[in-house]
Amino acid sequence: MSGESHHSTHPPLPPTTEDDRVSWLRLLRSRRVGPTTFHRLMAEHGSAQAALAALPEVARAAGQDNYECCPVGVVIGEMKAARTHGAQMVCIGDPHYPAALAEIDDAPPILWVKGRVGLLSRPMIALVGARNASSLGLRMARMLARDLSEAGYVVVSGMARGIDTAAHLAALDTGTIAVLGGGVDNLYPAENAKLGEDIGKAGLRISEQPMGLQPQARHFPRRNRIISGLCRALVVVEAAHKSGSLVTAGAALDQGREVLAVPGHPFDGRSAGANMLIRDGARLVRGADDVIEALPPLPERIPETQPEQMPLFREPAQAAIPAPPPQKRSWRDMAKLHQAILDRLTAAPLPEDQLIRDVQAPAQAVSPALTDLELDGKVIRSPGGFLSKAG
Repeated sequence: MSGESHHSTHPPLPPTTEDDRVSWLRLLRSRRVGPTTFHRLMAEHGSAQAALAALPEVARAAGQDNYECCPVGVVIGEMKAARTHGAQMVCIGDPHYPAALAEIDDAPPILWVKGRVGLLSRPMIALVGARNASSLGLRMARMLARDLSEAGYVVVSGMARGIDTAAHLAALDTGTIAVLGGGVDNLYPAENAKLGEDIGKAGLRISEQPMGLQPQARHFPRRNRIISGLCRALVVVEAAHKSGSLVTAGAALDQGREVLAVPGHPFDGRSAGANMLIRDGARLVRGADDVIEALPPLPERIPETQPEQMPLFREPAQAAIPAPPPQKRSWRDMAKLHQAILDRLTAAPLPEDQLIRDVQAPAQAVSPALTDLELDGKVIRSPGGFLSKAG
């Protein structure tokens, strides 16, 4: 894992007070601050409060004058909405935050969760597939979800029509997790509102998006990397040649997850993507046993911890050794480094470690420079640690 993934190897201490949680959420909801930039700012400044204080100057250095962080009132409103809907905030570093998800490069700093939070500590397998699934595809999804649940796995999916819905329904009694593209209180599609309500009671709904957010097409690829990031393995039941399920499979491969697929008839376009995955090396799935055999043995089952029995937030660390302050950079040096980065990047994605070697600068200098350029909208970061120049 590259040294730039600060949150993976040295996750920030989770917020322990209401003021800390407000600061975390303000930082994450501020303009041009996504998960990757959030982690970089936390690594550079040590706390959300310090990052918020520095953010206007960071933006100014990147050419963004009059930058304002997310107002406190907006965050307070989101937190009140969460309480109204019975949702809880789970931050990276919290005891309930899934360990597997914390390992990915762009792990969500904050998740809103509704339901059985203890499911996040159990081993998970994702089942995804076509919205316009065939009857055989739906039957296969139900069988896999039921058998994997009985074997001790939590079934994760995206609550879409078709395969997702079949998987959730089959695993509902034992616990299933739905990762939403909009707010955790926004049950989409409307036809799955009852299913979403049931999952919020018997299972768990999670989202990184603000409360109340209506999902848009651009939100679903981000949602998909959480589905795969939560799990040990991803199983594709039916998927067209170009589909969201293949986007999820690509994210799973980038994250080092096991990817498996159910084969389909060559004449059925709904199976073209799954068949392509098998052709390219994905393990073929005939039943739950094929999935289980591909994974390490499950650990001994740990009783699910109820939220009221475990605080959501840790006590502050004892006698922590503070990180050394970042080295000061002159304006001239920063400008030269910014230009060197932009000269090297093109529209074609480039791995970050390759960029660092090409510009011949230390990683601790390139990291804040990339933060500046991301805030300025000049650099685009893609899953898997790839960078490209904005058009």
